[in-house]
Amino acid sequence: MEEMTTREWESLCDGCGRCCLEKLEDEDTGEVFYTSVACRFLDLQTCRCTVYGKRTTRAPECLFLTPEKTTEIAWLPATCAYRLLAEGKNLQWWHPLVSGDPETVHRAGISVRDKIISPRHIDPHSLDAYIIDGLL
Repeated sequence: MEEMTTREWESLCDGCGRCCLEKLEDEDTGEVFYTSVACRFLDLQTCRCTVYGKRTTRAPECLFLTPEKTTEIAWLPATCAYRLLAEGKNLQWWHPLVSGDPETVHRAGISVRDKIISPRHIDPHSLDAYIIDGLL
């Protein structure tokens, strides 16, 4: 993965939107809980960031993923291509690089499309009410 070009690296994102969900971490155990609340910049239909090129300045909490970080970040979804490749596994059949179709991630039910809400609709102090079991 370290030898990939920027374009090749970026093509690994399957567009599921799972990593763009708000997460809560238990301070005592370090366990991370996903919520059904999207980042304010996630397009809920395309499951893509609306400010991707500027995401780390518009949302400083947003992570800039590197090959080194893929092995350090425990909350990356098990289906994430970055994580799969870092673990020496193959991409799934629904991944756009395998299927040739960016819609297969949605048709396979892997993406967050139609499963999440915008943060505009909630009180940011009540995120714990939106914790979801498992990862969608």
